[in-house]
Amino acid sequence: MSGRTTPTSGRGWTLAVVCVATFMLLLDLTVVNVALPDIRDAFDASFTSLQWVLDAYALGLAAVLLTAGSLADRLGRKRVFNVGFVVFVLASLACGLAGDVVVLSVARGIQGLGGAVLFAVGPALIGQEFRGKDRGKAFGIFGGVAGLSIAFGPLVGGALTDGLSWRWIFLVNVPVGLLALAVSGLRMRESRDESAPAVDWWGQALFTGALTLLVLGLLRGEAEGWGSAPILAMFAGAAVLLTVFGLVERRLGERAMFQLSLFRNRTFNGVSVVTLLCSAATMSAIFLLVSYVQNVLAFSPWETGLRFLPLTGTLFVAAAISGSLTTRVPQRLLMGASLALIAVGLGLVALTGPDTAWTALLPSMFGIGLGMGLFNPPRASLSIAVVEPSKAGMASGINETFQQVGVAIGIAGFGAAFQSRVTDLFAQSDAGHRLGSSAHEFGEAVAAGGGAEAVGRAPSALAPALESAARTAFVDGLTDVMFVCAAVAVVGSLVGFLFIRTRDLHESAIGEPAPAEEHETDEAPAVVGAAAGEPPAAATVAAVRAGGER
Repeated sequence: MSGRTTPTSGRGWTLAVVCVATFMLLLDLTVVNVALPDIRDAFDASFTSLQWVLDAYALGLAAVLLTAGSLADRLGRKRVFNVGFVVFVLASLACGLAGDVVVLSVARGIQGLGGAVLFAVGPALIGQEFRGKDRGKAFGIFGGVAGLSIAFGPLVGGALTDGLSWRWIFLVNVPVGLLALAVSGLRMRESRDESAPAVDWWGQALFTGALTLLVLGLLRGEAEGWGSAPILAMFAGAAVLLTVFGLVERRLGERAMFQLSLFRNRTFNGVSVVTLLCSAATMSAIFLLVSYVQNVLAFSPWETGLRFLPLTGTLFVAAAISGSLTTRVPQRLLMGASLALIAVGLGLVALTGPDTAWTALLPSMFGIGLGMGLFNPPRASLSIAVVEPSKAGMASGINETFQQVGVAIGIAGFGAAFQSRVTDLFAQSDAGHRLGSSAHEFGEAVAAGGGAEAVGRAPSALAPALESAARTAFVDGLTDVMFVCAAVAVVGSLVGFLFIRTRDLHESAIGEPAPAEEHETDEAPAVVGAAAGEPPAAATVAAVRAGGER
């Protein structure tokens, strides 16, 4: 075949490369947390400097998701994906070789930019290769890998940090990334929208600037003060830029990077809102639960990761099942039910108490893992199913943007609520009253996971009472915030049930071959309809809609 492959033969490689890239970039969201003490010791870094190591990556990841997806539709999805991969790998190398915390933070920001490209374009690459039931299975695998990467973060980070060095949490990306890049260059197909207009540079700049200010304000609000001048200025600047962005995009119409007409699609709105609410509830919950297991139950990073395997395993199995159900069960039911299960799992955190073992979390872990596993595949599939394939990158970028903004809102908002609640509960305790004016500072240390160190610095006569009060305040504060997260998940469940409809999906998402303008290069021409082993479009649409929302 002269080195040329059919579309079917290379799609397994495409799925593999996208899954590897997604695992790497999402792993780096959580893997760094367990290495922060070692990074602090290596660079004698301040608490604020360590915050930037985390925030810079999240900021870079969120800022250019939509931009990357839109560019990929115009310039070529494989090309843009590989450029993002190169940036991610080189930035990972810079992180691992960093000589001070400033260089590390800058490299983390660049790493986030590369990760954003991978995150935005990956689902579009899967969507161009798979149709019908195969697409559901592919997104099931993709969703399972995404969930595994988040849940495995503490385990992988603990293993690399304890066994080698904190630098290897970044350096391990280099050989894996180079191998994936080689496979991508050799086996993945190119696709783009040949009829796409010129790049909307004004839209790119305005939206990136607005999202940067918004996410930065959310990330730094607790440290700077939500009512402080810098934070208010960031939010005001984001609002102004978003307003101007909307006006520019409306004027450009079909030439815009973000077609505002998508907001007339009820399913698009529903998926976007559900994605934001799910990310806000689950990611903040996982961060707080990891903090509980490490800082209250005093397990090491490696031991903490092992104890989260029930959640991880449940998530992976549920994602595999969900992927096969996306063409059999109305996706509104999958989305709504997944958020309902997450809400139940979050509520079951109430089974924990100041003196319970980690096993009290098992019912919660099973509920959260089952819900997250069921959610990820239909979410990724629906994010590109509302548009024609030529605009899949834009649609994927929009959805991933909602996801990352949800993560930022959740961690900032629920993190602030948790800190405030724990601090108040400790200050109101008998031990807090005995500390007097220093009770508030002590409570903040407990919320930040430094309760053991704070107790160690206190007078020995007060230590037992302080330890008991700190543990109780942490657990009660955790339970209270988990109930709020559960309420957010319930709202997301209702939105999923009410706003997602099969009739809003583009025909290509449920069996029809890619339209003629979906240009493919470097490979044999796309095989259409029956030649690809797919059912005729009309029959597939009728079959799916027979069991779906009319």
